[in-house]
Amino acid sequence: MIPGILVWSTFAIAILVSIIKPLWAIYFIIVFDLYWLFRVAYIMIHVLMSWHKYRQSIKIDWLNRVKNQPYFHNMYHIIFLPTYKESLAVIRSTFEALINVNYPLDKLIVVLAGEKRDEINFLNNAQQIKSEFGDKFFNFLITVHPDDIVGEIAGKGSNINWAGHRSKELIDSINIPYKNIIVSTLDIDSCVHPMYFAYLTYTFLNHANPLHTSYQPVALYNNNIWESYAITRVIANSTTFWLLSDMARPERLFTFSSHSMPWQALVDVDFWQNDIVTEDSRIFWQCFVRYSGNYSVTPLYIPISMDTVYTGSFWQTMVNQYKQQRRWAYGAENLPYLIIYSLWEKSIPFVKKIRYLWNMLEGYYSWATAPVIIFILGRLPIYFLDDTESSSMIANNAPITLQWLMGIAMFGLIVSAILSTILLPPRPAKTGYYTYIVMILQWILFPFTMIIFGAIPATDSQTRLLFGKYLGFWVTTKERTKS
Repeated sequence: MIPGILVWSTFAIAILVSIIKPLWAIYFIIVFDLYWLFRVAYIMIHVLMSWHKYRQSIKIDWLNRVKNQPYFHNMYHIIFLPTYKESLAVIRSTFEALINVNYPLDKLIVVLAGEKRDEINFLNNAQQIKSEFGDKFFNFLITVHPDDIVGEIAGKGSNINWAGHRSKELIDSINIPYKNIIVSTLDIDSCVHPMYFAYLTYTFLNHANPLHTSYQPVALYNNNIWESYAITRVIANSTTFWLLSDMARPERLFTFSSHSMPWQALVDVDFWQNDIVTEDSRIFWQCFVRYSGNYSVTPLYIPISMDTVYTGSFWQTMVNQYKQQRRWAYGAENLPYLIIYSLWEKSIPFVKKIRYLWNMLEGYYSWATAPVIIFILGRLPIYFLDDTESSSMIANNAPITLQWLMGIAMFGLIVSAILSTILLPPRPAKTGYYTYIVMILQWILFPFTMIIFGAIPATDSQTRLLFGKYLGFWVTTKERTKS
C-alpha cells in the first residue's frame, strides 16, 4: 500500500496547497524543477559514461580474449526462451541470432519453454525450430508448462520456473558442475550481439565474485524500430537511456528484461518465483536476500536487441504500450518483499539495504509523480493567486522561470535524440532518408510520453497494489510486417 499512498497523497497535497497557498506552491515548483534540471544533467552524464564504454566494448574481439582464459573450455551456457503465442518468424529470428554468435555452439544448451494453453501452436513451432536449429547446440530442450498449478500466476515467471526444474534434471543427468554454467533468460524476441556470450564468459571468469552477481546487458529495441511508431520509439529509447544511466551506477542496478546469472545462484533460490508479475527484477532480490546482501548486478556494455511495441494498428499499439508500461511499473510489488525479507534481516548490511530500499521507493514514486508535477500541477497555483499575490515579483516571473528551466532541460532531449539516431540499425532500402529527420524530431513527444505512458500507468499499477486489485501477467504482442 505504501507506494500508492505516497503518490495520491502527493497529488492531493499539491492540489490543496495550490488552492490555499498558491505562492507557496509556486516556490516549491520552482525548487522542484531546479532539482530536476540538475538531476537530468546528472543522469545524462552517466548515460554518456555508459555510452562511451558501450562504444568501446562492441569493437572488441571478446572471443579471442576469452579463449586465453583458464577454465574457458569448462564453461557452459543455458539459455531460457519462454514463449506464448509468438509467431514462428519471431522465434526463428532469435535462433538465427543465436547460431551466428562468435562462441562455440557446442557449449550452449537452449530451452524453448511453452505453455499448455498454447500447446498445439507452440509444439508446431518448437518442432520446426528444432528441425532447423536443434542439432547446432550441445542440447536443445522443449518444455510445456502445465495449466492451473495451485498457487501460480500464469505468465513468464511460472513458465520458466517449470522449465528451470526440467533443465536441472537434464544438467544433473549429464553431470555438469553448477559453478561452470551461466544462465541467460531472454525474451523470445531477443537477438543477442554476436559477441554476447564471449563477453559474458570473459566477465564471469574475471569477476571477483562471479557466483554472486547477475549480468545486465544493454537493452536495445532495434528489431522493428524502422516500422514502429514515433511514440513507441521514444518510449523504447527512453528505456535504453534509463538502463545506461543505472549501468554507470551499479549500486542502483537490478536485473531487467533479458539478462544472465550463475546457474548455482538460480538453483540456490529454487528458480524464479511463479506467483508474481515482475520475475525479471524479483530474481535479483531473491538472490540478494538468499546471500545476505552479498549479491550485485554487473553491467555488460553489449546489446541485446528486442522489439518495440508494435501491432500494425496504431491504436492497438498504443493500448499495448500502455499495458507494457503498467506491467513494468508493477515492479513496485517488490517493495514489500524487500521490506519483509531484507529490512528486518540483520545479516544484511544496514547501509546496503536502506540504499536499495530508498532507490526502489524513490524510483517508483518519481515515475508516477514527477511528470505530473512538472508539466501539469506546476501551472495550477498561478490560477489561484489573489490580486496581491499575483502582483508579486515571484508570481509575475514564475511562468518565465519555469519556461527557462524546462528549456535548459531540453538539452537532455537533444543528447537523447543524437544518441538514439546513432544507435539505429541500418536503414531498410525502402525507407527514405527523411526518416532520420523524423527520428530526431520525434523527441518533442517526450513530455507527452512521460505522462501518458509513464506517470499514468505507474499510478495505475501502484493504485491497484494499494487497493489489492492485483494484476496478472500480460504478454506484449510481437508482430513483424517486414524482415
